[in-house]
Amino acid sequence: MRVASLALAALLVTGCGGQQSAGPAKEIRIPLGAGGVGFLPLLVMRDRSLIEKHAQAAGLSELKVRWIELGGPAVMNDALLSGSVDFIAAGPPAFITLWDRTRGSADVRGVAAMSSLPMYLNTTNPALKSIDDLNAQDKIAVTSVKVSIPSIVMQMHAAEKFGVAEAFRFDRYTVTMTHADALIAMMAGSGQIDAHFTSPPFHQREIKDAKVHTVLNSDDIMGGSTTFTMLSTTAKFREANPQAYAAVLGALEEANELIRSDPRAAAEILFKAEATAGFSVEELVEVLGSADIKFTTTPENTEKYAAFMQTIGSITHKPESWRDLFFSEIHGAPGS
Repeated sequence: MRVASLALAALLVTGCGGQQSAGPAKEIRIPLGAGGVGFLPLLVMRDRSLIEKHAQAAGLSELKVRWIELGGPAVMNDALLSGSVDFIAAGPPAFITLWDRTRGSADVRGVAAMSSLPMYLNTTNPALKSIDDLNAQDKIAVTSVKVSIPSIVMQMHAAEKFGVAEAFRFDRYTVTMTHADALIAMMAGSGQIDAHFTSPPFHQREIKDAKVHTVLNSDDIMGGSTTFTMLSTTAKFREANPQAYAAVLGALEEANELIRSDPRAAAEILFKAEATAGFSVEELVEVLGSADIKFTTTPENTEKYAAFMQTIGSITHKPESWRDLFFSEIHGAPGS
């Protein structure tokens, strides 16, 4: 829902003040991400001042939190590595790329998962019954060609069915668009695209139209529930700020519990933050009530992403288990 252009993102990062001075942080800086249901825990944390609450309980009464309107995995990765922000939220593929890139240097690892939910390949083409039916006339909108969650899961399907050498066979049918723009383009029937690999709540809006059907969802390919968004930071920040780190993790766990226990309150927070997206509170309550959507700090299927990305050469290192990707505080969870 929230989209920041690269130019705007650069300005925002420049204005963040750069690397914090040595010693414990007096301010935590967190981008709000690309927006939508998967980033709702961050909005709840901001709305209810949950990090501040947990920081005060730990004796950090003067700790400030700065929430930054910044989205897009590439921009956020650069912001974290430059020291302009302290935590970032993204999908597992973008995070795993950064984990691989920073081994032995910044050592970026996951703090915890935030949400698990499927993404859906929707289409207005009645002849498109399977992803294998794609032809030169079809165009699928994804948020990022080659590296987004939809792109990765389509590569997984292609590699499994046609061999690793054919992993990228579906990339030629994809184009980069925001979810909001893709919804409008597909429903308008302009011919720009005829399919959209999307996430809630855009999926729910699309399938209400009789001419739209769902070809598959990402959980079909991943073999079950899969982390959609997760929080990460650098080893340096965690080591220098153990209490602040714990406050962020505690705030995330409390935010997820609030969403699970009071979906209407959570929907109102999401609506207030992103009213321009055009979804009503009632629509958002319905979306949050979906059995396929989970707000949990337990990582799911992240190891599978990493193993595949190493197989096709997207990353160099393969984690021995999902715990290699995350800091120890979450290792007791029944992750995967």
